[in-house]
Amino acid sequence: MKKLCVFACMISASLLALATPSLLPAATETAAVSPRIPDLLAEEEYDEEGEAVAEEEIFDPLEPWNRGVYVFNDKLYVWVLNPVRDVYKAAVPQDIRGCIGNFVSNLSAPVVLVNTLLQGRFADAWTVMSRFGINTVLGVYGFGDPAASEFDMAPPSADFGQTLGRWGAVGGPYLYWPLFGPANVRDTVGLVADNMAHPVNFMELNSSELLGYTSGTFINRLTLVPDIQEEIKTYSLDPYVATRQAYYDYRNSRINGRRQPAAE
Repeated sequence: MKKLCVFACMISASLLALATPSLLPAATETAAVSPRIPDLLAEEEYDEEGEAVAEEEIFDPLEPWNRGVYVFNDKLYVWVLNPVRDVYKAAVPQDIRGCIGNFVSNLSAPVVLVNTLLQGRFADAWTVMSRFGINTVLGVYGFGDPAASEFDMAPPSADFGQTLGRWGAVGGPYLYWPLFGPANVRDTVGLVADNMAHPVNFMELNSSELLGYTSGTFINRLTLVPDIQEEIKTYSLDPYVATRQAYYDYRNSRINGRRQPAAE
């Protein structure tokens, strides 16, 4: 009987403590003012300092137009680009396609360098310069990538749209461009600026040569990257919304510094 009374008193005390915050142990108050530890299972994302990052809200006032362009691009990829990619992939060995990709990446190093400097990423800027020197000399004008394979120097990635985002520029309305795909106003401006600053524009190529370089680079790149669009179409109820969300998640992670070295 005494044991039953003691057990009942313990239960009553526990319920009273749960119902009355002032009776909780002092450790609870200490935890309330302790530094926040990021919850990796939460919906929020955190930057390198552990601070919660406010994600940019998706603004899509041109959704009907964007959806139309999305359908056009999808048909273009299925009927034109994918067959061309498959023929090119079968005709050109993977090693050669990889070398072409390395050359194109090495040629764009000045654009990446300028953007890393504008973003204050001086360690990444040094990596870009080092990779350019090593790959140009030891990699035979950049067709090889000994900087990564021999010196373990992963290629940093930076663009002017990312630079504008780090300066505080908002993305603006979501846009879906023919052939180029998802973007927003900020990243469109960045894409134009990066293309204008690309070294290939200063090589005195005529229109046919520039078109050949651009289209060849585009097709070669299609053979080196995974076909994410097909996966989105397979596993998404609304591929347009899934593509839009994936684009914003990717760009926000780049701008907020949670994904610095990124192989494109």
